[in-house]
Amino acid sequence: MMLAPRYSLVAYVKSPVGQFVESLRRQLQPDLPYLAAHVTVLPPRVLQGEELAATDLLEEVCSRVDPFEIALGDVETFCPATPTVFIRIARAGYRLRELHDRLNTGVLAAAEQFPYMPHLTILKLADQEKALQAYKISHEFWARFEGSRRIEIKELTFVREEEENRWVDLAPVPLGRTLVSRGSR
Repeated sequence: MMLAPRYSLVAYVKSPVGQFVESLRRQLQPDLPYLAAHVTVLPPRVLQGEELAATDLLEEVCSRVDPFEIALGDVETFCPATPTVFIRIARAGYRLRELHDRLNTGVLAAAEQFPYMPHLTILKLADQEKALQAYKISHEFWARFEGSRRIEIKELTFVREEEENRWVDLAPVPLGRTLVSRGSR
């Protein structure tokens, strides 16, 4: 019996901070398949309907949300709840929470395993001891990072899990309305 696929909504981080996270992840867990640096807006979930209805809802809600900027804070861990190492959102995390709450409805509705807390995941490990070791290393590297810790959130990406730790992009979801002049129609 095949399980229903899981879906998520993410904001890819393609700036130097994203490159930093991807490089650090490869150093700490080289056996993990490539995973682009991202901030999750909707954690993985099974849809309560069809993909097309989900993309329609995403476009409708996100078209009414202006792009915004977040700022990253310190490296932290979700241990002991889950062996995950992440970078905390220090400024404007409430904008991601509001967006999450507006989207967690209808076909996209899901009961979250944990309360939603916006963050930039560095990596999720198999056990707490390894996560605490990775936390120490990540904290040291992040303290030396000299690039901008600000991220502009202007486009989200709707993704589907193809197999464990392997996600495929389904649709870009821009924030805000794009006005097209009448002459270019």
